[in-house]
Amino acid sequence: MESMGKKLKQYLRSGSTKKKERWFLENGSVFLKELIADCNGKSIPIRSFTSSQIRKATKNFDSSCYVTEEGFYIWYRGVIEDRSYMIKRFSEYKVTDRRVAEVYKDIVLSARMSNHNNFLKLLGCCLEFPFPVLVFENAEHGFLNHRGGVTVNGHESLLPLSLRLKIGKEVATALAYLHMAFPKIIIYRDVKPMHVFLDKNWTAKLSDLSFSISLDEGKSQIEAEDVLGTYGYLDPLYFATRLVTEYTDVYSFGVFLMVVMTGRSVYFTGSDGYPLGILGYVKGLYENGNLSEVICPMMMKDITNAQRLQVEASVLLALRCCEERDDDRPKMIHVAKELKRIEHHC
Repeated sequence: MESMGKKLKQYLRSGSTKKKERWFLENGSVFLKELIADCNGKSIPIRSFTSSQIRKATKNFDSSCYVTEEGFYIWYRGVIEDRSYMIKRFSEYKVTDRRVAEVYKDIVLSARMSNHNNFLKLLGCCLEFPFPVLVFENAEHGFLNHRGGVTVNGHESLLPLSLRLKIGKEVATALAYLHMAFPKIIIYRDVKPMHVFLDKNWTAKLSDLSFSISLDEGKSQIEAEDVLGTYGYLDPLYFATRLVTEYTDVYSFGVFLMVVMTGRSVYFTGSDGYPLGILGYVKGLYENGNLSEVICPMMMKDITNAQRLQVEASVLLALRCCEERDDDRPKMIHVAKELKRIEHHC
């Protein structure tokens, strides 16, 4: 942390333009203050990149380096000093005054989670833009799309069942870490496939902590100013009351797991041409004793009986996560353990 602070001071003294100086004062100083406070002054090895390095790596943010975009930021892939990175740029046109704090929350919490294998690791940032540009480890296999698959060269590809189970378990593990590893419980609030990246080993990496919220120490809930999240994944209790609890994430994860295991979007068109929500669809199949129909036709042709049981067990667990009363939902740590059991023993 100290070395980064020195670099920033040197940069500020190095005859930089007034505009860059203003950006540093407005962005960099806030970032450093927040990061130091969050880490109690302990050193976190975050590298400082220059704007010229970032522009060269992304070909000045050219579409050829574009990976995906979500809300108020865009992901690029770029090479700096022979190493590939995921580069996250916040849009100065989309980040409103109410969203600025979320940008810095993403940086601070991403830095704090960098020691966990199931979060996309923040390696550095550049403070010479209107908002910090973040540099993360590379995710060779991209990100999950809205159906829980991946898109390669413009073509959608569904993942094998074993990998879907592994991703479900790893995302559950990441959420359980947020809920349990710190004195103040951290609630992620926006669980969905598009926030999950996959590295060269197909390890799931949760990204984007901008909507996360911390509960007061010893407290089990907090009233949020705004209902943040993605429609279809939002916990109805949270939507109705604005009260955030760890079960807010459990519900969203249940929907996420249904999407990943079935290969269907959170909303899709049924065989009769009418729109369906994944939760209502799966619940209907379960209540009518047709749970095996959740398995998408592409998977059905090669699936074994043991794999069928894995899908059904996972979907039943997802339904438990989406119970109406949060008291009836399991904690994320129990969800992660159950998915591990299903993966190895079902």
